[in-house]
Amino acid sequence: MQTPRIAPLDAPYAPGVQQAFDRVMPPGMEPLGLFRTLAHSPRVLQRLFAGNLLDPGAITLRERELVILRTCARCGCDYEWGVHKALFARAAGLSAEDIAATQAAAGAGLLLRAVDELHDSAAISEATWQELASAYQPDQILEIIALCGYYHTISFIANACRVAPEAFAQAA
Repeated sequence: MQTPRIAPLDAPYAPGVQQAFDRVMPPGMEPLGLFRTLAHSPRVLQRLFAGNLLDPGAITLRERELVILRTCARCGCDYEWGVHKALFARAAGLSAEDIAATQAAAGAGLLLRAVDELHDSAAISEATWQELASAYQPDQILEIIALCGYYHTISFIANACRVAPEAFAQAA
């Protein structure tokens, strides 16, 4: 394991940071290492929290988690992949096969292919777009694209800062 490049802050936190943590963390759970790393920049922390898409949205929890897990896997972000597997996979109804597919060499299924295309080319091919358009409404497609982009950003931060894995979240 590599040493984090920016050490996560410890409590007590600045009041605005504590309020942000209180909004996103379950009661009694310590803020994630990623969040405590981001707390070095309260502005970035607040803006990222404002842009998160973990609330009920236009797509199902299952679809959301498949997009997030595939995005994190493609970015090589074991930290965030492990957090989402540990905290959301069961509630999302993901099977062991679903989870394994998010780490497979080639994405199987429409959502994983869409993530792969966005990751590889920052675009979606016409064929995949047509499949998405026949399966999803425009607001759902936009949410899928936004999730992929958001978790690229999260992956960039976690990977670049070398955020240490959470004890409860094993990546593989």
